[in-house]
Amino acid sequence: MKKGIHPENYRMVAFKDMSNGDVFLTRSTANTKETLEVEGKEYPLLKLEISRTSHPFYTGKSKLVDTAGRIDKFKNKYSKFKK
Repeated sequence: MKKGIHPENYRMVAFKDMSNGDVFLTRSTANTKETLEVEGKEYPLLKLEISRTSHPFYTGKSKLVDTAGRIDKFKNKYSKFKK
């Protein structure tokens, strides 16, 4: 391996899945401004939209997405710009 190309600042970071509140710790170099206390210790916090505990592929549960409602909201929002 080449020397000097890999990051040196690995540390324990708390990753929080915002869809279900699950928190897990792992080593990372990600920069964060927020912190979270886990088991009495303070860790840098990185928020995730989806993780292994909420992704349908890993959980086996599919989630119904209201695409029709989203499209209707978009059309209503921008209908005032029609020519």
